[in-house]
Amino acid sequence: MHLCSPKAQFPLLPSPSSPTSNFNSNLVSLSLIAAPSLRSLLPPVRSRNSFPAPLQHKLDHAQVGVDEDLDDAREGLLVVRRPVKDDFEDSAGVGSLAEIEERSGGDEETPSVSKIDRGLSEFAKKMMMFEPERVVAGEKRPLGINLELGLYRAKVLTRKYKFKEAEEILLKCISFWPEDGRAYVALGKLFSKQSNFAEAKSVYERGCQATQGENSYIWQCWAMLESKAGNIRRARELFDAATVADKKHVAAWHGWAVLEIQQGNIKKARNLLAKGLKYCGGNEYIYQSLAILEAKGKRFKRARYLFQQATKCNPKSCASWLAWAQVEMQQQNNYTARKLFEEAIQASPKNRFAWHIWALFEVNQGNIDRGRKLLKIGHAVNPRDPVILQSLALLEYKHSSANLARALFRKASALDPRHQPVWVAWGWMEWKEGNISTAKELYQRALSIDSTSESAARCLQAWGVLEQRIGNLSVARRLFGSSLEINSQSYITWMTLASLEERRGNPVRAEEIRNLYYQQRTEVVDDASWVMGFTDIIDPALDSLKRLLNLDGSFELKEQKILRSLETTALNNSSNEFLRNPTLTDNGSECEENTSPYESDFNLDVFVRDKLSLNVSNLGTVIESC
Repeated sequence: MHLCSPKAQFPLLPSPSSPTSNFNSNLVSLSLIAAPSLRSLLPPVRSRNSFPAPLQHKLDHAQVGVDEDLDDAREGLLVVRRPVKDDFEDSAGVGSLAEIEERSGGDEETPSVSKIDRGLSEFAKKMMMFEPERVVAGEKRPLGINLELGLYRAKVLTRKYKFKEAEEILLKCISFWPEDGRAYVALGKLFSKQSNFAEAKSVYERGCQATQGENSYIWQCWAMLESKAGNIRRARELFDAATVADKKHVAAWHGWAVLEIQQGNIKKARNLLAKGLKYCGGNEYIYQSLAILEAKGKRFKRARYLFQQATKCNPKSCASWLAWAQVEMQQQNNYTARKLFEEAIQASPKNRFAWHIWALFEVNQGNIDRGRKLLKIGHAVNPRDPVILQSLALLEYKHSSANLARALFRKASALDPRHQPVWVAWGWMEWKEGNISTAKELYQRALSIDSTSESAARCLQAWGVLEQRIGNLSVARRLFGSSLEINSQSYITWMTLASLEERRGNPVRAEEIRNLYYQQRTEVVDDASWVMGFTDIIDPALDSLKRLLNLDGSFELKEQKILRSLETTALNNSSNEFLRNPTLTDNGSECEENTSPYESDFNLDVFVRDKLSLNVSNLGTVIESC
C-alpha cells in the first residue's frame, strides 16, 4: 500500500452521468480493500446521492465548467493523496492536521477530512520509510583521500600513545569505508597494543565479514593474534584462510612457517617457506627463516648463502643483516659479525635491536666503552625503549656504581611499568646489594603484571635462588616448582632444584630430578613430519596405501624442488661466493682475524653525526639526566 502526499489530490468526483464515475468509485473501494487495517480509521463512504445539499450544489457547479470556482469547490471535499516515496523531506512527508485546516480555511464542516488525516498520520508514524530520523538519507561519502589521511593520522596518534583518539578515527573510517580492510587491521593492532585481545578478535571477525573473506591481511593478523594466545589449531585455520584469500600474501606463508617452527614441525615449515618462494618470489624474510633453519642444523655454508640471498632481495632489511650477524657471533666470527652489524646500522639507523645487540656483543668481547657508547646512541634514538636502559643499568652496575644503575632502572620502569624484565633485573641488583626486602618487593611487582609468562618463570627462579641463599629451603622449593609449571624446559631451574635437594641431604632425590629433566625435555629435530594436504585425511597407519598411491612423493615435489635448487646452488658456488665477498668467512679463516686488532673504514662518530644529527660527546647527558 502506498501512502500519499498532502499536496497531490485527485480531481473532483464527477457526476453520476459521467462515464468515469464508476471508475473513480472503484478506485476508492480498491484502496480500502488494499488496506483493511485502515477501515477502522476511515469514516463510512457515502453514496453520490447522499451528499449534503451544499456539497451537491458545488458538484453541480463544477460540471458547468466555471474555472474560477474550482478552488472553492475543492474545499471541504474528501482528500485522497497520491503516493510519493522518493522525497523524504519534511515538506513532502505526510501532511499534518494544521496543513489541512490551512487549505480548507478552518471550515468546521469537514470533520471527516480531519479524521482521515489524523488516522493516516498516526499510521505513518509507525512506518520506517516515513520517519526521516530512521531513514539513511544517503549521506555522502567523503573523498578517498580522507581515508588515507585518517589512517595516517591514526598511526601517528598510536605512536604517541593517544589510543582513544586513534580509535575514534579508525571507527569513523570503518563507518564510511566498511569494505576497506586497512582500518580493521589498524584497529585490531591498536586493541592488541592495549592487551584488549577480545576486542581485537571481534574487530578482525567483523572485518572478514565486511570484506566477504577476501582480505588476506585481516586473516593473517587474526591468525597471529590466535598464535600468541596459544590457540594453535585456530591459528592454522586462519593462516590457511589467508593463503586461500591471496596465495601471494607472503606474510601469511611466513607467519604460518614461524608457527610451525615454534611447534617443532620443521618439515612442515620448510614446505610452507618453499610455497612462499613459489607463489611470491624472492623475499628477504623467507630467505632469512630458511637460513636460520640451516644454521640450527649446523649447515652454515647453506645458511650464509641464504642470508646473502636475503640481503640481495632487500639491502635495507636490517633484520636480515642482524640475524646473519648473530649466527656469526655464535660461531665466534667476530670480524664478520662486526661488519654485519655495521651493515645493519646503515640499513636502519634507528633500529633499537641493532644498537642493543651490537652493544652486548662488544661488551662480551671486553669493549666496555664501545658497548656503553652504542647503548647511549640507541637510547638517544629510541628514548621510550626500556630494554636499552635496562642493559645500560646492568652495565653501569657492574662497571660503575649501584646508584647510577638504580636511577636507570627507575627511569626504565617509568617508561613502561608493565615490562617485567626491568623489575626482575632491578630486583636481582638489589639482592646483590643486600637489600633483601626491596628485592622481594620488586619480584612481587614483576609477578603482579603477569604470573604465567616466561619472564614470570625467570622471576620465580631468581626469587627461589634468593630464598635458598638465605636458608628458606621450603619456600625455595615451592618457587622452583612454580617456575617449572610455567616453563618445564628450563635447564637452569631443574639443576638448581637438584642442587637444593643435595644440600638438604637428599642425593637420591637430586638424581631423580636430573633424570626427570632428561626424560621430559623436548628436542626439535630437523626431520619432524607433519604434512598437510590430501594425505591428512588418510589414517597414518595406512602407510602401504600411501606408498601404493605414491602420495608422499607427489605432494612435496614442487615445494622441495625450490629448496633443492637453492641448496645445490649454495654448495656449488659457496667457495666462489666466499672468495668474492670478504664478509663470508669460515671458522678456519677466522682465527687470524680474531687475534688481530679490529680495523674498519666505518666511522661511527661521523655516521651518527650525519645520519642521526647527534653529537657523540654530548651522550653523557643521557645518564646525568636520570
